Amino acid sequence: MKLKLLLIFIGCAFAAHVFAQQGFPFENEIKAFKHQDSLNFPKPNGILFIGSSSIRLWSDLEQRFPDKPIIKRGVGGCLLQQVVEYYTPYILFPYHPRKIFIYAGDNDISAGRSAVYVSNEFGKLWTMIHEQLPQAEIYFLSIKPSPVRAKYYGTVAKANELIKAWMQNKPQSHFVDLVTVTNKPGTSLPDSSLFKKDYLHLNPKGYDKWQSVLQPLVN
Repeated sequence: MKLKLLLIFIGCAFAAHVFAQQGFPFENEIKAFKHQDSLNFPKPNGILFIGSSSIRLWSDLEQRFPDKPIIKRGVGGCLLQQVVEYYTPYILFPYHPRKIFIYAGDNDISAGRSAVYVSNEFGKLWTMIHEQLPQAEIYFLSIKPSPVRAKYYGTVAKANELIKAWMQNKPQSHFVDLVTVTNKPGTSLPDSSLFKKDYLHLNPKGYDKWQSVLQPLVN
């Protein structure tokens, strides 16, 4: 166990050296998180929310779960692929969380990536997490169809379907359906009243819907 922790430390130190030498997407946000960590590093066994702007813009996430050790690490409008390739050594592995809630993938799809590609990227991320943090519970928050990105509804649905199927029978793995609660009642279309004026990001009522599903899982 000590050897494994040492290897993780060495890997993170090497990644930090690379980070210092060359930039990557949203690097200023990562630097801000690391500065925050230097002042008050999260205790192990926290509950990590990681991913793109749907996490970053959830402004009252910690307040909604006030008695839980929430660690919020949403990064810009990042891609799931960028979480895999860049961010895990900085804002995932060092925290040793006991639960990891992941929201990402819709930006990959809007950038032209296929449902199969997104599913494969999540598979890479799951494998990385399971190898480094085998006891952590992994929750994938379903990719939301957004009114402004209606032309991608089919790809979003397929990506969710593939990821859900891939996670079946995987240890400590949970696919969280957040699409159903943000759809118009009786339809398969998103309820635009749950979104901000950009019709891409959720408003407080939309996050109310998410919280209704996530509350028992966070607990």
